[in-house]
Amino acid sequence: MEVDRLQEIVQSPAMININYHGIPVYIQEVDDKNETARVFPLDEMDHEQFVDLNGLTEEGPSI
Repeated sequence: MEVDRLQEIVQSPAMININYHGIPVYIQEVDDKNETARVFPLDEMDHEQFVDLNGLTEEGPSI
């Protein structure tokens, strides 16, 4: 995912659905220099990890 969009998501007051290789995650911060993000799975909030930005995808609204 693009760094600019991820920064928007982190700063947004709305909950935006993001997946890391298909797993729903919450983004805590983005490190644009290293192209990583600090995230945790929504179902495992104590499992914080740094992941590659390329593995993150934004899930659109369900229709």
